[in-house]
Amino acid sequence: MKKKEKKDLPSDFIKFLGTGGARFVVSKQLRASGGIWLSYQGTQVIIDPGPGALVKALSGRPKLDPAQLDGIILTHRHLDHASDVNIMIEAMTKGGFQKKGTLFVPADALDHDPVILRYIRSYVAHIELLQEKKSYHLGPIHFSTPVRHNHPVETYGLNFFFSQGTLSLIADTLFFPQLTNHYQADCLIINVVRLKAISDKVIYHLCLDDAKKIIARIKPAKALLTHFGMTMLQAKPWKLAEELSRLTGVEVIACSDGMTLSLESLLI
Repeated sequence: MKKKEKKDLPSDFIKFLGTGGARFVVSKQLRASGGIWLSYQGTQVIIDPGPGALVKALSGRPKLDPAQLDGIILTHRHLDHASDVNIMIEAMTKGGFQKKGTLFVPADALDHDPVILRYIRSYVAHIELLQEKKSYHLGPIHFSTPVRHNHPVETYGLNFFFSQGTLSLIADTLFFPQLTNHYQADCLIINVVRLKAISDKVIYHLCLDDAKKIIARIKPAKALLTHFGMTMLQAKPWKLAEELSRLTGVEVIACSDGMTLSLESLLI
């Protein structure tokens, strides 16, 4: 039997441990929901470790070792973004025996209907509260939370500043006109839950038309779509991305579970 070749990860990369969003896709695991793993100059961070984050990290090829994490970022406290935060803290700190790492969270993830267990909080070396228009550092990783999003709980998107360029994540939100002013990025990740808006109901998530508007206004070099709900999956996200590329003139990619992309390829 031919031995499988070991697949090496790029030195600086992002890996999607899941691209599912909204309650039905996540509860049925039609797409995984483990969040995004970011590695930059040896520093490891996981963003929004939702259901299955630990399993997806350890079952990947090659696997990602949560004990090597230096930090965890929650854009907000909803379960599809935060359900595995406690076990990831346990894994990062080797069960609390190695006090380390920084947890970046909105205040209401700790104080109002908290998602981080109180006994777990002592395991991490630092807890930093995310706030609007603030900047943060974790080793060589520098990021900011430029604006509070329009979402039922305290929610922030992220701007990462690397030597190669800027990578932004527009987390869950209802579209508002000023949104695009805060994410002038070389590469833009957008959580696109719905195919279409619902005329008689406010859904606090972006739809495909919102994504089109955002991409056309910001004009990043690349745009990555993720966090798909049922209507997006039924419409085949990869085909929708091809159409958005044609309409906006921007390279648009529909992310898939396990997709790994080097920062160099995203930010050139």
